[in-house]
Amino acid sequence: MDCSSFNQSSYTVRWLLQVKREKERESRALFFIAIESGRKETVLDLAKFVDKGVQVKLTGGRQVTGTLKGYDQLLNLVLDEAIEFLRDPDDPLKTTDQTRRLGLIVCRGTAVMLVSPTDGTDEIANPFIQPDGA
Repeated sequence: MDCSSFNQSSYTVRWLLQVKREKERESRALFFIAIESGRKETVLDLAKFVDKGVQVKLTGGRQVTGTLKGYDQLLNLVLDEAIEFLRDPDDPLKTTDQTRRLGLIVCRGTAVMLVSPTDGTDEIANPFIQPDGA
């Protein structure tokens, strides 16, 4: 290997690392907004959902509804009167109408994928399912 190809590959590696760092900074900027005091606050404002019904989807396919009682900056959630929708034993990706009462629970922030209000949401039929005759 000659010296010029080594310098070129070294330059390429440094450039790729710089691009990676810039992308990481951009993604962090999307998740956090700076406020005047210098603290960082998440873009997701859960304060408006406190003491209201929320639906939470967790990694692994679990789905829970309950009343949001508290949260922190790591997205750890405290739900009261929580109900878990049990999954279909044949297809773990589907939830069934069977439920299990959990009471007061803490959802760890690293497992939270989605938080949505239960008020104002309705379940509709899937418009993409083809009729049997088609």
